Amino acid sequence: MQFNNPEYLYLLLLLIPVIFWYIFKQYQADASLQISSISSLKLPQRKSFIILRHLPFLFRMIALTCLIIVIARPQLSNSFRSESTEGIDIMMALDISGTMLAEDLRPNRLEAAKNVAAEFIAGRPNDNIGLVVFAGESFTQCPLTTDHAVLINLFNGIKYGMIEDGTAIGLGLANSVGRIKDSMAKSKVVILLTDGSNNAGDIAPLTAAEIAKTFGIRVYTIGVGTRGIAKFPYQTPMGVRYQDMQVDIDEDMLRQIAAMTGGSYFRATDNNKLKEIYAEIDEMEKTKIRVQEYSKKSEIYLPFALVAFLALLGEVVLKNTILRKLP
Repeated sequence: MQFNNPEYLYLLLLLIPVIFWYIFKQYQADASLQISSISSLKLPQRKSFIILRHLPFLFRMIALTCLIIVIARPQLSNSFRSESTEGIDIMMALDISGTMLAEDLRPNRLEAAKNVAAEFIAGRPNDNIGLVVFAGESFTQCPLTTDHAVLINLFNGIKYGMIEDGTAIGLGLANSVGRIKDSMAKSKVVILLTDGSNNAGDIAPLTAAEIAKTFGIRVYTIGVGTRGIAKFPYQTPMGVRYQDMQVDIDEDMLRQIAAMTGGSYFRATDNNKLKEIYAEIDEMEKTKIRVQEYSKKSEIYLPFALVAFLALLGEVVLKNTILRKLP
């Protein structure tokens, strides 16, 4: 419930001094008679209806309260909302090669990429999102879907060793393009994350970028890894050991892919930078939602007016019957 003229509700504050004035007058109206003894007097029992002498005032307060509510015009509002979504289709191409186990990001590059990507997906409920993974080969882990809970579960299941090792960037991009090219969405995007240079697959990265450009697909490329040396874990009979490895990301090629398709290239050197990159992509690729709202209001003053009338009627009846004052 809402009021069309809520400012009139301030008149309710005027009832407070009226109530205090009534209480004060009741004390002033008490009369007393002094006699030497009451032993010879037979006092009449107090009639229960004497307590009812305050009812007319109570009815009057109820009537005034309801009348103030009436002039404030109480209303019920029924709202309707209609949405039409102009969605964005996004394919995420994730490098799962052995170098993604390097621990310059925490706990390692692969896990950091999975965690940040999951947050990105959770923040885009209106979009179709899919996942392609690649190393020496590439396959579709999840086609375009709006069931993001399933998609995130599939993300969590990604691990090193699922496919042959290597870095087939061109194959991963081409696979992503093949999955999204026939989409009817207004905007089609590929987010490609890798930490190396193309060294496998039979499709060159720039060739895959040309195909993406042909189908109007923007490609955002992310190079993940610190600058310089990173620690890479490897298993030995004595347990896990670490080896210092030079970080080798073909940034020129990633920049060309992004520029050719109208996207952007980013470099993530730590976890925070990776989060900032996904947040920036999230801002650049906003889903367009057209919203129409309808509101229908109905007046509901009648019940309050009826209560006010009955309260006034009750006051009049009481004052002219059982609570009538004789001159």
